[in-house]
Amino acid sequence: MEQTTSEKILDIAQSLVIAGGYNGFSYADISEAVGIRKASIHHHFPTKAELMQVLVERYTQRARAGLKAIGAHVPDPAGQLRAYLAYWEKCILDASQPFCVCAMLAGEMQMLPAPVALLVQAHFENLAAWLASVLKAGADAGLFRLDKTPEEEADMLMACVHGAMLSARALGNPGLFAAIVGPQLERLKA
Repeated sequence: MEQTTSEKILDIAQSLVIAGGYNGFSYADISEAVGIRKASIHHHFPTKAELMQVLVERYTQRARAGLKAIGAHVPDPAGQLRAYLAYWEKCILDASQPFCVCAMLAGEMQMLPAPVALLVQAHFENLAAWLASVLKAGADAGLFRLDKTPEEEADMLMACVHGAMLSARALGNPGLFAAIVGPQLERLKA
């Protein structure tokens, strides 16, 4: 199935956000990469804020689908958590999947248009809720030992994962992700 122009624009915008953040690209960059005029981009996405809203919504929908797929294919909470962490470790190691768009945008929250910032925040709230549900299910099954509430543990784990992503990227050391996240996972084991 051939990609629509809108999808091509979104894909290029996503790669540009991952490379340089919200303020690191313009419609001229997208125009050059897609091979269309800036006016054509404005036809699909009248403003950069609207483009980013659709991009973050698409990213969040895909992330939700990925988390749902983990739940459907991995029966136990410990395996679900390992699958989630393995996804990001693989992303960091071989760049087979794009870096987390919302992690990149979170660093620019104060500069984002309010509707985009709210969508980024909602992404992290959804992720934290999923992590909390996995941690709670794992604790209930005797697989995890939680020192705090599932919600607090989820927030700490989420911060650890995203901090590890950024550290590995900043230092050009993909192995740093596992070195940071691994002890967090070990700490949770019952």
